[in-house]
Amino acid sequence: MIDGRRVVAIIPARGGSKSVKLKNLHPLGGKPLLQWPIDVARATPEIDRVVVSTDHPEIAEVARSLGAEVAMRPDELASDTALVADVLRHHIRELRAEGETATWMTLLEATAPFRLPRDIRACLTRLAEEGLDSVATFMDAHLNPHRAWRIENGTPRPFIDGAVPWLPRQKLPPAYQLNGAVYAFVMDRLPADAVGLLFGRAGAVPMERERSFDIDDANDFAVANALLEQGYVPLA
Repeated sequence: MIDGRRVVAIIPARGGSKSVKLKNLHPLGGKPLLQWPIDVARATPEIDRVVVSTDHPEIAEVARSLGAEVAMRPDELASDTALVADVLRHHIRELRAEGETATWMTLLEATAPFRLPRDIRACLTRLAEEGLDSVATFMDAHLNPHRAWRIENGTPRPFIDGAVPWLPRQKLPPAYQLNGAVYAFVMDRLPADAVGLLFGRAGAVPMERERSFDIDDANDFAVANALLEQGYVPLA
């Protein structure tokens, strides 16, 4: 809770990953990928409920064994093209129907395993103290947009009109990108037609690049496991 108001964490974990079969159960650092967001959510005192959203019975069984609740989602919300926002709207309706009174929800993707309780807490604190509608974590952009190009009929042009891609990095304006680690928002303010999870009065919480790791395929698992073995990723 924050200021006496409840927080629900949702962890989406469908079973139909194409890149790695049952990716959410694939081992990372000696435990299934799904355990990373469950552990960090349970270690965050502000979070009152930890719910795994899945369509797969094996994922549901593992989630329960790790101390999370399970909310089964319909098939139409478990496809490759289903929007996370639609999944969240579905579960918010279910939670309200059962009497859940939480004010805030935080989305914790299993594919961003290196978030810490302090990242979640920073997002929730901004929501509570500043009256924001939504907050998300960001990292330095992999490519500054002032260095991006477009190619039109074989001719290269700066993607941003007037940009000078040749400037030293220190002279470029700072650029950031979402890292997918934490999204937090006021549950009842999620717009009915929202595609994304930053809406209304929005806030940003920066995270270090080395913890902003996204797991997509087998190569990502190999790299992430190597980083953990070498102690490169700060997990405290």
